[in-house]
Amino acid sequence: MEKRNARNTREVVVPGELLDDSGMGAGNNAYVLNGKVYAGVLGVKNVFHDTIGVIPLGGRYMPTTGDTVIGIIEDIGPSNWLVDINAPYPAPLHVSEVPWKIEFGDTSKYLNVGNVVMLKVLMVDESKKIQVTMKDSGLRRIEGGQMVEMPHSKVSRVIGKSGSMIQKIKNLTDCRIFVGQNGRIWVDGDKENADVAVAAIKMIEREAQSSNLTEKVEKFIKEKLPQAVDESGEGY
Repeated sequence: MEKRNARNTREVVVPGELLDDSGMGAGNNAYVLNGKVYAGVLGVKNVFHDTIGVIPLGGRYMPTTGDTVIGIIEDIGPSNWLVDINAPYPAPLHVSEVPWKIEFGDTSKYLNVGNVVMLKVLMVDESKKIQVTMKDSGLRRIEGGQMVEMPHSKVSRVIGKSGSMIQKIKNLTDCRIFVGQNGRIWVDGDKENADVAVAAIKMIEREAQSSNLTEKVEKFIKEKLPQAVDESGEGY
């Protein structure tokens, strides 16, 4: 039997869905019934050599149109890039969706594997195919700074009600912070301040269910940075 690589399938499947009827073996999260392989969980079809299984979607970011995300270039084609946006499948970024005029085949002159970019999700169709863009205000390649990764489900806690939490962290640390709805957060600023901002964000991740979290975060930052001032310009 021809051996296939795990990268050539990025299809979302549901429990009980037929994965293969050609005699492949059942991999992780799959089962065999009457000689056919079926999905055991909701996830992404995963072919590896002569087996087929499912990578569970539990906890993975599922893109929604309009989301702003942070992506990492993982592959390059002559007219597009494949971007890891922390979803079960990569997002193609076409040359028509970047702020540069690029000749066919020149993609690597602008973005290379490993580069980090701010993106917006333009569209997610019924088959879960994603279209992303860099052609929107503030979207660009990221250079420098620090990246924090967390479960996407906790991003809303970092942002806070009407953006109150993230704005407080920005004000107190004087850092630039971009929050991707895919669970990636970029922080840039003075090294000491940026380290404190990152620590505060990780504190929010750990204590996401705590009450009075905004006050706890503010106290933490002001203890680490005695010179920090709040929105009204008052010191600690």
